[in-house]
Amino acid sequence: MRKRLAHIDYFILIPYLVLLGIGIVMVYSASSDIMAAAGKSPTAYLNRQTIFVIGGLFAAALGFILPLRLFASGRFVRLAVGVTMAMLFGLLVMGYFRPDLKVNGAMAWFDVGFFNVQPVEIAKLVLVLYLARILSRREEKLTRFHEAVRQIIAPMIVAGLMAMFVLLEPDTGGMAILLFLTLLMIAASGIKWSYGALIMGGVVGFSIGGLQIMRSIDLPWLKQSYQIKRLLAFFHPFKLENSVGRQLVNSYYAISNGGWFGVGIGNSIQKKGYLPEPYTDFIMSVITEELGIIGAIVVLGILFFLIGRIVLVGIRAQSAYRSLVCYGIGAWLFVQTLFNVGGMSGLLPITGVTLPFISYGGSSMLMLSAAIGLAMNVSCVEQVERERQQERGRTSAQAK
Repeated sequence: MRKRLAHIDYFILIPYLVLLGIGIVMVYSASSDIMAAAGKSPTAYLNRQTIFVIGGLFAAALGFILPLRLFASGRFVRLAVGVTMAMLFGLLVMGYFRPDLKVNGAMAWFDVGFFNVQPVEIAKLVLVLYLARILSRREEKLTRFHEAVRQIIAPMIVAGLMAMFVLLEPDTGGMAILLFLTLLMIAASGIKWSYGALIMGGVVGFSIGGLQIMRSIDLPWLKQSYQIKRLLAFFHPFKLENSVGRQLVNSYYAISNGGWFGVGIGNSIQKKGYLPEPYTDFIMSVITEELGIIGAIVVLGILFFLIGRIVLVGIRAQSAYRSLVCYGIGAWLFVQTLFNVGGMSGLLPITGVTLPFISYGGSSMLMLSAAIGLAMNVSCVEQVERERQQERGRTSAQAK
């Protein structure tokens, strides 16, 4: 334990802790006025987020302390994938028999009392661990096209099933993250870029074909889907300002009102009932309004520094498995940040995904924190191995 603590990667730990602190402050700022107006405690979400952060710190500690061989073991990965699939399928069953539990037409979580468990957040971490194990064991077979296709069929099927279950909730943001995560990890696994491009082209073609088939079938949930309305709002926000375009238009107003330096923490106008749930999907809008574009750039800079450091650890890793774990975590953080910021700025359709470590939410906080612990674990193991190699080198040199 002492040796592990001596090899903590502070370039991962410090940005992570700073983001947690920013998240606590901004969740309170974004939620306090709404809660007070509803006659509830202004600190309700602050208290919950603080508990989620404490839980996240424990999850990060576990990810750091537990041996990597546990996460790489076939038994653990099979169990994790099985439990995750069961949870995702269970949501569909619950949504079918209890449609009254859906929110905005989606059944995306289990209510366990204190907070909601979102299986899609668990699926993201499980998929990273599954793909890292499978692809690292087949690395040498990914240089020949027919072998590359054959070796990634199983990972694509597992990822495809997870994505399909998530899409049927429906949660298009979660589905997109799972698919992009899969494609990025396959691209980083050692497969030739030409093979990867062909395979990705096939996946895109299959997806487009699937969407065309779904459009031709009479699916009421697809026609009335909240996600479809969000897509319309992306194309015509001001025409739909009084309905589904309200979120995006008010996000624009928040960005405009904030200017370069913001109106000050706690002084946002758009959080006061104009932005629905400003402490989750649109917390970056509140950050931009209160801290300005400069403040938003600083927050995103910390996030991207963290992502870059995790990817760098993966590049330097001497083990294919450890590299892929870091690439997967980095890809997850990057894609989720891209979707969140792209949605609030109108560059991408709104997907409803959270901003890592900053948005309110328990499941996301726990899983992302566990992923940070794993990244620090990889960094620690790599440092220890390099020191051992250097020691052996010195010993052999002295022997000569």
